[in-house]
Amino acid sequence: MTIWTELFNLEFQVKFVDVKGVKTRCLEAGSGEPLIFLHGTSGYIESVYKNIKAHAEHFHVYVIDMLGHGFTDKPVGKPYTITEYANHVIDFMDTLGIDRAHFSGQSLGGWVAGWLAIEHPERVNKLVLNTSGGLFAFPEVMETIKRTITNAVMDPSEENVRTRLKRLILDPNQVTDEMIKVRQTVYSQPEFKEVVNQILALQEMETRKKYLFTEDALKKIQSPTCVIWTSHDPTGAAEGARRFEKNIPDCEFYIMDNCAHWPQYENPETFNKIHLEFLLK
Repeated sequence: MTIWTELFNLEFQVKFVDVKGVKTRCLEAGSGEPLIFLHGTSGYIESVYKNIKAHAEHFHVYVIDMLGHGFTDKPVGKPYTITEYANHVIDFMDTLGIDRAHFSGQSLGGWVAGWLAIEHPERVNKLVLNTSGGLFAFPEVMETIKRTITNAVMDPSEENVRTRLKRLILDPNQVTDEMIKVRQTVYSQPEFKEVVNQILALQEMETRKKYLFTEDALKKIQSPTCVIWTSHDPTGAAEGARRFEKNIPDCEFYIMDNCAHWPQYENPETFNKIHLEFLLK
């Protein structure tokens, strides 16, 4: 399967939206209540291409390249923090007249979505935290993320890109040539090299600690929440991730087996089933 064949028979558009001067790449499909997908660090729209069609049958789906990511503009200057990402998402919603939406965030995207649920509860309906960031600050994990992303951006060779993707996907046979080429194209943008350190700001301990979810903050999340974790997530064990379940008042917790950091890609059938059953009930 390729990205294109996964989207056969689906009416969708990929466009650029001017979000307060930030040209923001967006895929839009379906109708109904708004559902916004947010990707992980150094990710892009294509990370959820196996999930768009199933959800567009029920929702007005928006998938964006977040600030500084994919083919969205990459402002040079201050670090990209959770506040910067969250403000960009709110500005995106305001630009398109979206008052309130369901959110599904993966890794960094989950961190941002959770932050929105805490700081802007009036904008968040249901919340899905998919192998979400924001709980852990393990130096060895942070250093590996910095090293593998920096190497792949500075030299987007097949070897370096595959090394990065091994952190996301358990079965190396699922790392396709198409996936390699997409990521090489994204990373080969000259401006990506200029902002890679800004993107990796949250892998610096001093910055990261400012935005970690505290128990008190998680208790403020009033949105019905679904946490999806995996058996082989490289950022932290499922036992630690249960802090979400323990502290968010209305929370369901699922563990997907034989997946690493991208369960929505590695096992889309199971992911979509869990995801849709939660969002539609």
